[in-house]
Amino acid sequence: MNRYPLWKYITVAVALLIGFIYTLPNFFGEAPAVQVSSNRATLKVDAASLPRIEAILQEAQVAPDGIFVEANGIKVRLKDTDTQLKAKDALEKALNPDPANPDYVVALNLLTASPKWLTDMGALPMYLGLDLRGGVHFLLQVDMPGALQKRLDSLGADLRTLLRDKNVRHAGINRDGDRIHISFRDAQTRDKARAVIAAELAEVNLDEQGAGDNLRLVASLKPEALVKLREYAIKQNINTLHNRINELGVAEPVIAQQGADRIVVQLPGVQDTAKAKDILGRTATLEIRMVDDTPGALEGALAGRVPFGTELYTERGGSPLLVKKQVVLTGERLTDAQPGFDSQTREPAVHLTLDSAGARIFRDVTRDNVGKRMAILLIEKGKGEVVTAPVIRTEIGGGRVQISGRMTTSEANDVALLLRAGSLAAPMDIVEERTIGPSLGAENIKKGFNSTLWGFVAIAVFMIIYYQVFGLISAIALAANLLFLVALLSMLQATLTLPGIAAIALTLGMAIDANVLINERIREELRNGMPPQAAITAGYDRAFDTILDSNITTLIAGLALLIFGSGPVRGFAVVHCLGILTSIFSAVVVSRAMVNLVYGRQKKLTRVFIGQVWKPESK
Repeated sequence: MNRYPLWKYITVAVALLIGFIYTLPNFFGEAPAVQVSSNRATLKVDAASLPRIEAILQEAQVAPDGIFVEANGIKVRLKDTDTQLKAKDALEKALNPDPANPDYVVALNLLTASPKWLTDMGALPMYLGLDLRGGVHFLLQVDMPGALQKRLDSLGADLRTLLRDKNVRHAGINRDGDRIHISFRDAQTRDKARAVIAAELAEVNLDEQGAGDNLRLVASLKPEALVKLREYAIKQNINTLHNRINELGVAEPVIAQQGADRIVVQLPGVQDTAKAKDILGRTATLEIRMVDDTPGALEGALAGRVPFGTELYTERGGSPLLVKKQVVLTGERLTDAQPGFDSQTREPAVHLTLDSAGARIFRDVTRDNVGKRMAILLIEKGKGEVVTAPVIRTEIGGGRVQISGRMTTSEANDVALLLRAGSLAAPMDIVEERTIGPSLGAENIKKGFNSTLWGFVAIAVFMIIYYQVFGLISAIALAANLLFLVALLSMLQATLTLPGIAAIALTLGMAIDANVLINERIREELRNGMPPQAAITAGYDRAFDTILDSNITTLIAGLALLIFGSGPVRGFAVVHCLGILTSIFSAVVVSRAMVNLVYGRQKKLTRVFIGQVWKPESK
């Protein structure tokens, strides 16, 4: 009656084993490490850089505990802080021979001290949030009015160029606030201009004003265009911040939108506020220039005789390139850049989208320079880097530009990201700044761990005293619940914060409620004279519906916090919702498996240890 088939016992055993393996890395702590990342947009630090870093460490007689290639660079785990500083100095000296112009960022960091076999299995510890690890917190206000003014200025230039190209005469274009006034001397010309603008600029709303020889078209952005502008500015700035923060060596930065026009940036482990502010506030611009392919010019530049009006750069492959100083087009005209494939050759390519004015400029430039090379540069800190330098095959119109040739799929993705997220779409101001020291974070971890530990001990002692053997089984099921919860958070690589620890403690208190319901139903069936084996079966079966209903209602509240909350509230909600799911499994499946192992094989079971069972007196 109270027996599980073999596959259920195997399922519970495998779940406990997986939970133990993925929980284990959280107990090893962190080890000192050095992170090597790129300080230049066009320089990548990936697996190809690994042999060079290993050779530098070997020459410096530094034996690493492990070297890991990650998305934001290469991390070297070391035994102690002395070895960490020695490795940092060796890598800094070898990788950046010119300290004034470093190519790489060599930053101190922390890595999990888990054994390699756990890391190879993908068993990694949870990330610790700002309040547990220490670091800096910024709240950035995106200047949406500034982004709107910038777009309106661009729109005014687009209108002038458009009307000039279509031979539509106007009496002046002026911007007044968030509207652009276009003056005309007769109604016929105004109507013609209205038709031209409506056909070319779909995001513009046009109104007619004035009378006589003072007729005007008032242009403004449509509401949907304003919403798109706001969303683009936030998304662009978040992408750019992600790229820049890699230089700080932050393991798990938190960069998220808050409200309509604010961005939260949390950098756990970073204590240098000035460096962080410098990285976040950096400006970068994209420029398109022509390559100077005059015979002998490049050779003369390499010999030290750079021709007037040109600059010497290096391509991604390391080849020298002579680029003219005259800027053909800037990144302000670029609206999107996406990786893709050439429609004819099926080679990896990057597809660019330009605004109307940029499309006309690009069409004219490509028509006059077929067969020549065009360089796309990223200008940052007053220094330029060549992202790519394709050859112009034919005139390109319509605002859709394709860059292809000798690129892998990975390189196409990288180029698209650089072009799309090279600069901030709108300026930002720091409206809130906090620094949390590592000692405070360690104290928070200690207090959170102690609160969870003593809460668990108090619950386990009460259950064992009150329910005896079934109380012990409930305590073991509660430990399994905690094991599953921590393992899930580690698998998901969630960031644990103080509210998350509070949610873990609360989950323990709520999870035991399911065991109390089961135990009380079993006691009730025993009071009614039901045999022990039948009482156990009825207790679990009849308590399940109540357990499911109560947990579903609590889960609904947790999902509401997850959907509508932000920041610490969402962190609490994630742990809370996962805890509800693990508590149902542990209270119903795990505890039932243990009860079956203890009592299920006893055919003539006459007594179960579930505390005092009071039977009604016989009359």
